[in-house]
Amino acid sequence: MSGSNRALNMGLIFRFFDAANMHRWNDHLRPMDLTELDKQAHKVAISWYIGKREEDAGSDVDWTKIIEYCMFSFIERTVLTDLKPEIFHKIRKDRSDEIADYVISEFDTATSDMEQGFRQRFERYIRSDRSGLEESIIRGAHYLATKWEFDLILDMNRTFVGIDETQKAIRSEVEMHKDLVGVTDILLGGSAKYFTDMIGQLRFQQRWTRTPRIPQTTVLGHSLMVSNMVYLHDLDRGAAPKQKYNDYFTALFHDLPEVLTKDVISPVKTSVSGLADLLNEYEKDAVGSRILPLLPREWGGEFKFMIFEPFLFKDDPVYGKVDGPTIKLFDVMGAYMEAYVSRRYGITSSSLRNGEDDLRGRLLREGEPVGAAELIESLERMDI
Repeated sequence: MSGSNRALNMGLIFRFFDAANMHRWNDHLRPMDLTELDKQAHKVAISWYIGKREEDAGSDVDWTKIIEYCMFSFIERTVLTDLKPEIFHKIRKDRSDEIADYVISEFDTATSDMEQGFRQRFERYIRSDRSGLEESIIRGAHYLATKWEFDLILDMNRTFVGIDETQKAIRSEVEMHKDLVGVTDILLGGSAKYFTDMIGQLRFQQRWTRTPRIPQTTVLGHSLMVSNMVYLHDLDRGAAPKQKYNDYFTALFHDLPEVLTKDVISPVKTSVSGLADLLNEYEKDAVGSRILPLLPREWGGEFKFMIFEPFLFKDDPVYGKVDGPTIKLFDVMGAYMEAYVSRRYGITSSSLRNGEDDLRGRLLREGEPVGAAELIESLERMDI
């Protein structure tokens, strides 16, 4: 497919990636770095849990809206940078038309050849009143992810002026969404909270841990990059809604077993005979014993379908299709961007350069179905 008018647009992809440079709570003491990319990834994962629980309760959830609204709100947040939440919401309320014009203008500048259907849906969302079930699910997930961050930093900031007001505001926003079953589940603690906390732990795990790199992306942030790329590609090729859902959430959860094993780099996996198979079996056992019990039993089949062997093409009579090889290509693209961008920022090492060369070569050899060469060329033309 030609690079013109593609939803899979490097201008948009890089905007998502650059959110790894947006630091959250940067006027507070933090035990770890908290970035906008990771917050958005955590929000999407929590949205999946809340959406599934709404389906259990009999609601008709439009998963395409969930995915796209998460992307649209993410784009808006990157444009409006790291404003404090109360300021962000006030200016959007008091200057809604002007803010919408600005956000759309910035989007058009960054993605001048964007596929028009996606662009039109983005503008409708930005100018909308943000109502409906899907928006409520996303907002509930947003505030739960914010609460997760705040709970992490609270003890270090108890003497800060205004900390009590911040805590009350977050609690109030979360409780406004208690009509959603999944929000109540998480607030009550137990398995739902443990599951979303486990997702959050992937924000602690840095990628490329053996080399200095900027930005220091995490496993969870990387997973959202893969999800967003595969979804945009699925739009371009006209994939069915069920496959778009499967591909997106398979990509989002594909590294979840690493919360139990930590990341084992590919050279080690391939160099030690039998290690990859051994790790695969261990991950399956660990997921079955430690993650699946945190979810409703009736979700088990679908979750295993997504999380086990995520890079294989599967066509299941119950759960539908998932294009694992394409997810893998975008996993490689995400890793290439991490290495390439760091080098362009001036932070590199021999292992990072070798990794970048290997990843670029693989994409050029295998990535024709997703237009990898055009994406790489577009990235390398950018002034970053």
